[in-house]
Amino acid sequence: MNLALQLQRSGLAARNAPAVAVGTQVQFTYGQLADRAARIAGGLRGELGLVPGDRVALVMRNCAEYLELLYACWHAGLVAVPVNAKLHTSEFAYILGNSGASLCFTTPDLTAAVVDSAVLAESRVITIGTAAYASLLEARPIDVTAVSPQDAAWMFYTSGTTGKPKGAVLTHRNLLAMSWCYFADVDQQSPWRSMLHLAPMSHGSGLYALPHVMQASCHVIPESAAFEAAEAFALIRHWPASVFFAAPTMVKRLLDHPADTDTRQLKTIIYGGGPMYVDDSLAALDRFGPKLAQLYGQGESPMTITALSARMHAERDHSRWLERLASVGIAQSAVEVRIRSDGDWLAQGEVGEVVVRGDTVMQGYWQQAEESAETLRDGWLHTGDYGCLDAEGFLTLKDRAKDLIISGGNNIYPREVEEVLVSHADVAEVSVIGRPDREWGESVVAYVVAARGRHPDPAALDRYCLERIARYKRPRYYRFIEQLPKNNYGKVLKTRLRELDTAAESAAQQADTTEP
Repeated sequence: MNLALQLQRSGLAARNAPAVAVGTQVQFTYGQLADRAARIAGGLRGELGLVPGDRVALVMRNCAEYLELLYACWHAGLVAVPVNAKLHTSEFAYILGNSGASLCFTTPDLTAAVVDSAVLAESRVITIGTAAYASLLEARPIDVTAVSPQDAAWMFYTSGTTGKPKGAVLTHRNLLAMSWCYFADVDQQSPWRSMLHLAPMSHGSGLYALPHVMQASCHVIPESAAFEAAEAFALIRHWPASVFFAAPTMVKRLLDHPADTDTRQLKTIIYGGGPMYVDDSLAALDRFGPKLAQLYGQGESPMTITALSARMHAERDHSRWLERLASVGIAQSAVEVRIRSDGDWLAQGEVGEVVVRGDTVMQGYWQQAEESAETLRDGWLHTGDYGCLDAEGFLTLKDRAKDLIISGGNNIYPREVEEVLVSHADVAEVSVIGRPDREWGESVVAYVVAARGRHPDPAALDRYCLERIARYKRPRYYRFIEQLPKNNYGKVLKTRLRELDTAAESAAQQADTTEP
């Protein structure tokens, strides 16, 4: 079942419904979008000579043409390779080379960077809005290419926080199962009328475009092609029953915006891609009402491991409501989730690695057989995340396996310490790492970004921790920093923090030895 059939279906049944808008202005109806995708597919196969299975990179900022290119690739039996527009030229070069892309589409601001990468001939780089792009739209439309459910559809490159990004091969079946889980588990209540693409379409926002194409929602691209809180609120006021996917940092920026904004038309904020601290969840529920839904997923099981639905967020009278808010919800319908350690299955409440199997789990990493075999062991996706399941099936994440701190023989999960510290009024952001310690094995170090106008006192933060968590978990050292190092996906780079910490400690020790 080719994903492109979903657009063709909506193009027939909702021909005159708005499909794509920029700001408040509709650009294409569903009938027009389906026709454009079919014509581009014809140009890709005919004029450009691509064959099923070829990879086509999309190095683009969010724009009106993004959806038609995704669906045109599938329509023609090709594999889309969406690439984060914020990456460096060298990173573009790596992904284009690793994926073996035959063609690359760009927005005008990124064309030079792609051409400079020297991976593709300039003639194989097509910029939106040029004559070369227009010629594709003049091609004769073709029928949707027949594919196997196991054929690749989207090559999703991981963020590469610990090395070179890997291309997770996602099939048509994977993405259809993800779409069905959206309706069953994440955003369960109709109607779905508009989706605001405030986050990059190369990742979560683009993946969740698929279920919204199924429902013929209008896809709204901000005029800024980026996330700006004031613009987001203006779009929420304009578009009915609006939904958007956001990283927790985006939700925090919305909360920091003046509160006199009208969000009555807002349907759902779906957040994921990082931890949302309980205090921020409570603030968002108070500000926006019961309109939050959370997902936990990975590129290897896109958007689909667990979900905490809007209904679960809203059940304030539940005896374990706050505990549920601290969790990432229950297994989504297409997957099974369990906890494992050294090959053994763990009981309720025991902490181990989260493992997943089901129809959304990737085929493997592109041309990386060893890494694929290591990640997909015994039929299970090994996520690299530590967590535990409670008696009701709710999963609480503790941390990435590589971020676990072992001090004095005790396991310390940085997220637990971060949850406490970020609730302090003087703290805007915090990231906790382990520092090698001869006596304890590792010591807990907290890197803190102060809240605006505040001056956190380490002694006060220490007392705050001691009132809320076990003594051995509290940070032994506090380091204050203007901003946390993050990658282009907004994830904190703890590897970089460890490097900074090692360098600072080395400099301090050298200073001690050179003092007269």
